[in-house]
Amino acid sequence: MAERIMREKAHCLVLPLPLQGHINPMLQFSKRLQSKGAKVTLVTTRFIFNKTMNQAAAGRPFSSLAVDTISDGFDDGGLAQAGSPTEYFYRFQQVGSETLAELVEKCRSSGSPVDCIVYDPFLTWALEVAGNLGLVAGAFFTQSCAVDSVYFHVHNGKLKLPVPAGSEIFLPGLPALQVSDLPSFVADPESRPLALEVAVNQFSGLAGKPEWLLCNTFHKLEEEVVDSMSKMMPLRTIGPTVPSMYLDKQLQEDTDYGLSLFKPNTDACMKWLDERPNGSVVYASFGSMAVPGAEQMEEVALGLKASKSHFLWVVRATEQAKLPGKFVEETSEMGLVVSWCPQLEVLAHRAVGCFVTHCGWNSTLEALSLGVPMVAVPQWSDQPTNAKCVMDLWGVGLRAQPDENGVVRRGEIERCIREVMEGETGKEARRNAAKWRELAIEAVGEGGSSDRNIEEFVSSLVC
Repeated sequence: MAERIMREKAHCLVLPLPLQGHINPMLQFSKRLQSKGAKVTLVTTRFIFNKTMNQAAAGRPFSSLAVDTISDGFDDGGLAQAGSPTEYFYRFQQVGSETLAELVEKCRSSGSPVDCIVYDPFLTWALEVAGNLGLVAGAFFTQSCAVDSVYFHVHNGKLKLPVPAGSEIFLPGLPALQVSDLPSFVADPESRPLALEVAVNQFSGLAGKPEWLLCNTFHKLEEEVVDSMSKMMPLRTIGPTVPSMYLDKQLQEDTDYGLSLFKPNTDACMKWLDERPNGSVVYASFGSMAVPGAEQMEEVALGLKASKSHFLWVVRATEQAKLPGKFVEETSEMGLVVSWCPQLEVLAHRAVGCFVTHCGWNSTLEALSLGVPMVAVPQWSDQPTNAKCVMDLWGVGLRAQPDENGVVRRGEIERCIREVMEGETGKEARRNAAKWRELAIEAVGEGGSSDRNIEEFVSSLVC
């Protein structure tokens, strides 16, 4: 490796996959790095940067972080401009590799040479760029360690696909898993072959190359699987990547992620919550990417209605046509439907008593960090595995069970909401959620496991 220039601050480029759920945790990690004395440049695509320029003008998105851009080959429309996901990833690899190398050269010539590239391993080509330029590479895994372990064992051939129906799967550090507990791309390899390839290939080329493998979790949350994975690779936990003012409060200005590809209905949401009693509201959201079918959306709607609880439901504008005809009008006294909301503020609000969630990893970590019990309604990707952990490993909620057609019916949704809001399961879930919140604060607080790992990472770059 080329000798790194000795100076007071190391310079890291942080490169996420340009999707909201990948940008947010890597943006938060960037803030932590910078607070430890590193110079950080968040690298995003030109399309994403231009899409959020209105926020940049208002001084919101990156706080004091520097930001720069590379091209994915689709500067006018990103993934939507590509003919297919396959075309997008192929083009991004070609153009992204070239423009990332050009950005490193630009930094060098401007007097701020780069020491390290922290990259999302969905973008495996960034590791090759770092190696060719003699830079330290850090792979940042945005999903849970449990999910990473599943993909790793598929990659190394220890978990053979397809997994026979009815099988019980045993992986180091994890409880026994059913096929329905596996990430959807693994449970049904034919459903999204490109997504499976990208997820499994995160581990391609990692042997002996990246000096750091960083995982967005905290040690006590996934202790057994983290310890197991750490025996095979230099894995370090650095999460949860939730804004500091919701956890340890070390970063006084870190009150939100600062970047959103959707415009939240903040005033309407918070005013509505302020008018509701403590713990009385069911908050429901299926994140930025999940696309439940029309039948599933109707069942969720009618399950919320039947629960008799107040509810705040995020239904993205593209999904609102799936709501039952007069649902919004008929439930206006008990519920509020919005196209997007400030999720952290909502989960932290005294009125929220339960989170009906798709169990995307960011949403799961936020609920754990804020002590909110969950009703898990996983849709795809890593969500079934996260939902398994929510109910059976961490004891912070219930997993709603689908019928033989894969649809979670209204009665099951109503049952789970009532049990978490009113039953003994809910009381236990709240106790456990409070425990995990305290352990999350401990992990990122001064001297905690995640805090120490970040300190060590930064220190290694300047020694």
